[in-house]
Amino acid sequence: MKTIGLIGGMSWESSLEYYRIINKEVNSRLGRLHSAQILLYSVDFEEIERLQSAGDWLEAGTQLGEIAVKLEGAGADFIVICTNTMHKVAEQIEERISIPVLHIADATAAEIKNQGVSKVGLLGTRYTMEQDFYRARIESHGIEVLVPYAEHRDEINRIIFEELVAGELKQSSRESFKQAIRGLVAEGAEGIILGCTEIGLLIKAGDAEVPLFDTAQLHAVAAVERALKNDQEKGVPINEQLE
Repeated sequence: MKTIGLIGGMSWESSLEYYRIINKEVNSRLGRLHSAQILLYSVDFEEIERLQSAGDWLEAGTQLGEIAVKLEGAGADFIVICTNTMHKVAEQIEERISIPVLHIADATAAEIKNQGVSKVGLLGTRYTMEQDFYRARIESHGIEVLVPYAEHRDEINRIIFEELVAGELKQSSRESFKQAIRGLVAEGAEGIILGCTEIGLLIKAGDAEVPLFDTAQLHAVAAVERALKNDQEKGVPINEQLE
């Protein structure tokens, strides 16, 4: 089993989900008392958010790159950045290390294509919805990406930073997301990317008439698949039972 290096804390609410999903998935596949080999570095999100707001992505990338170096030095075999927005600096991080970064957009696009969807709506932070670092990565897989109208983008961004990162789940905010989803579906979206790792805490499958692609879930499962790939190829027993 490979060791997964998690860069978390952005926010810790969704990082908690990564840890839970990865360990449950490993145990489901290997059985017995198996759990994942994980190194987690959790940042102070206040500092990262200030850099985001200031547009200082170079410094943000430098800081996360230093963390990735520490994780590699501690024995991580690959890096998982537990946030969509900070994949804006994924290339900066990759330049600092010799191990791969498992990109969240690639994991998401793989499942979108697996379900035969070719046009999706994208929900996330303002940075993710309005800048091209994420959309372009999804579109490179042959998938068309739509984003909500400006007023919906503003409200989604507010809910993420004022509520979801603090673990606040409000019905009124759920309705705001559902309204944005309906608008995207009306524009032709065949599925919706929950492109912020906290959105899946609020929005569930029953909240939309089209498939939802929960990026935290998909990214975490992709991490498990990479961590176990060589073991499974070598025939390590799966779903062993306790004697």
